[in-house]
This record gives sequence, C-alpha cells and structure tokens, in this order.
Amino acid sequence: MPENEEIKQLLAGAYLHYFHCLRIVEILKGTEASTKNLFGRYSSQRMKDWQEIVSLYEKENSYLAELASLLVRSISYEIPSLKKQISRCQQAQQDFARREEECQLGAAELRERFFTSCKQYGITGDNVRQELLALVKDLPSSLSEIGAGASALSEAIELYQACVEFVCESSEELVVPLLRHVGKRGNTTVYEWRTGLQPLRVERPEVEEVLEQPKEDTIDWGDFRLEPTRVDDGATADRGAQGEEIDWGITLEPGPQQDDGIDWGDGESEEVQITVLEAGTEVPEGVASGSDALTLLENTETRSQFIDELMELELFLSQRLVEMEEEADIVAVSQFQLAPAVLQGQTSARVGSLLATTRALLGQLCTRSMQHLFMILASPRYVDRVSELLRQKLKQAELLLAKKEMMSQKRQEALAEQGALEPKLDRLLEKTKELQKLIEADVSKRYSGRPVNLMGVSL
Repeated sequence: MPENEEIKQLLAGAYLHYFHCLRIVEILKGTEASTKNLFGRYSSQRMKDWQEIVSLYEKENSYLAELASLLVRSISYEIPSLKKQISRCQQAQQDFARREEECQLGAAELRERFFTSCKQYGITGDNVRQELLALVKDLPSSLSEIGAGASALSEAIELYQACVEFVCESSEELVVPLLRHVGKRGNTTVYEWRTGLQPLRVERPEVEEVLEQPKEDTIDWGDFRLEPTRVDDGATADRGAQGEEIDWGITLEPGPQQDDGIDWGDGESEEVQITVLEAGTEVPEGVASGSDALTLLENTETRSQFIDELMELELFLSQRLVEMEEEADIVAVSQFQLAPAVLQGQTSARVGSLLATTRALLGQLCTRSMQHLFMILASPRYVDRVSELLRQKLKQAELLLAKKEMMSQKRQEALAEQGALEPKLDRLLEKTKELQKLIEADVSKRYSGRPVNLMGVSL
C-alpha cells in the first residue's frame, strides 16, 4: 500500500500519544477497508497492530495518565525552559548592543582626542613623525618671524626704561636687554649677542637624525676568530702534558740599568714637555660653533630669558594701564607730574595697544605646539615618543572598533538563536493547548458531557 501523508506526519512528531493512535486507526479504516471480513475484523497486520496498541492504552485508562504526564511536563518544564532561553537571548542582545555602542563611542572619543592632539601640534595626523619633523625644519623661519615681531615693542621698552629711571632716580641699568637686542637686530646667533659682533662663519651643531626603530633589532657580535697558539718547543718539553698556552706577545729582555730589565728613569731620557692650552683657543675668532651657533630663540637659556623679559614687560604694561585708568588716585597723579614727557604723553588706549602686542608675541612662543617643537629640537628622540603616544590612541580606537564588530557578531548570533527558539515555543504551546482540549473532552464524556476545565493551566 502507498504511504499515507497524514500518518507519516503523525509518526514524525516528537512524541506519539493515545489520540494519535486513534487518528491512525481512523485513517486505516479507510485505507484498509478492503481487508475487512464478514465479522467486521481486518486481515491487515498493520490494522491489527494499531488496534492492539489502542486497546493497551485503554486498559485501565493508562492513556489518561500518560497524557497528564505529557501535559505536566510541557507546562512545568519545557515551556518555561524555552521562555527562559528566549529571555536570555533578548538580554544578551541588549547587553551586546549596549557594549557595541560603548565601543563605538569610545573609539570616536579616542579618534577625537587624537585629532585634537594633532591640531595642538599643528599637524594633520596622516604621518605624525614626518609631519613633526617637517615642523621642526620650519621652526627657524617661525622663530625669525617672532624675532622680527619684537621690533614692534621698542616703544614699550622705552616706556619701561623711562619709568624705571624716573622711579629709581636715573638708574643706568638697561631693562630687558635681550628683548631690546632682538628688537633691533632680530633673532641673531648667541655669539653675536654675547660678543656684539657678527660671526664670520657659523658652524651649527649637527642634528642627530633619528631613524625609525626597526621591528626586529639584530645584534652584530662581530667575527671572532681564534688563531692557533704558538708553543715553544722547550716550554713544551718542560711542562709536559699541560697543553697549549696562549702567546700574549709579551717578552722580557734584560736592560742595561738593572738585572730585572726595568727602566727606573735613572738613565738618559728625552725631556717630556706638557703644553697647557687655554679654553676656547681651539675655535678661531669670528667663528660661531656649538651652542653659540644657535639662534637666541633656539638656545634654551636665551629663549627662557627672552620669555622672562617679555613677561616682565607685560606685567609692567598691565600695571601701568591699571594705574592710568584709576584717575581718582591723587597721589599717583601728583607723583607723575614731574615724570618725563614719554610717560605723561601716553594714553590708556596706547598702553593697551602695546600690551596687546606684547601678549600676542608671548602667546606665539608659549603655545603647546611651539613647546613640543622646542622639546623635539632639544632631543630628536622626543619625536618618536610623541609619535608612539599618538599612535597608541589610534590603536586603542581600532581595538575598540574590532571589539564592536565582535559584539555585533555575538548579538546577531543571539538574535538567530532567538529566531530558532520562538517557532519551537509556538509549536509546543499549540500542541499543549490541543492536548489540554483532548483531555478535557475525554473526561467530559465520562460524566455525560459535562463541561470540564483543567485548573492551574495558563498558556
């Protein structure tokens, strides 16, 4: 006989119970009708087997116990377990989504900090090391512009000098001498500032060029070759089997003075002359070398002095501006009546303009970018530390993005698992409801069709 599709689906289920067997028997009554005899019995072995199974189920109502066990197992264990698994998948998706967002925000923050740092250094960040080295190469021209800008402070310096001479009663000491020198001659060499003469030749110190560190450092141990030692025949005969010895190349010969061959200096010897060279004689006059060949703003000491004098001038101008704006101070007004014309002829607007110029020049030297360039100029290896520090931020951002991709993948896996569990739960709920209705209908038949409701079952 050909197979019946409905029977095939019933047998393919997870479990087979009494009502499934009844349905199979009903189907076989139609398909096995030709095997029925005059006494109402079937000669088909398939029909006999299923009828026997149904009769064994109905013996002492054992099918009701099995159906009740299936219902309790589904309601107490299988359905709650699937619901918990789905709930865990949903919670995992929320956690992965939250961590994914945190990784995205963290990576964006690190990249923002990277570009902010690059902006402070005055670079774009495409190639940090090369861009920093390019800025260092352009640093002398920038310092020359700053030195040229100091010429605009001549009026402020004269005002400061006049005030000091008036208050200190004709003090002959010049104020801010380095700032005055840079304003007149520009960013000259330290040699010109120290001697007052322009150098005939400038020998700048060689800048150490730091190459990028290779990934794997190899150590050259050299080529050590051991040459065979020479052993004297007589020594070999005397020392026997002591083996070969090393010839150090030292020979002792008897001298004319002593038997032991040591010259104590009693004989005739050439006179030893010691010549003491004065410091600095090895450098010809008019040649600026070493630290003297650096410009005033490149040299650390003179640059610090230049900044100090700028700040000194700034404080004087700010204090003078405050005094000029306080017109109610009669003592100050009367005190400056005998001051020179350069002090009395100044207005608060002019002093404010000079103060703004001084602060602008000071701001150009005290920016973070300029400070790092000075550190790179003083120590070329500093550029590698800065480059590595900036690259670490990018690496951390890339790690966070990789972690974000991993969190996204895990979230997709949790979503796929939830998608696979939900149809199982729906089928289990449907079968459980069907089983509940079959049990209620079977019990109702036993009590003359009275309605029967199973309590404690909520699906």
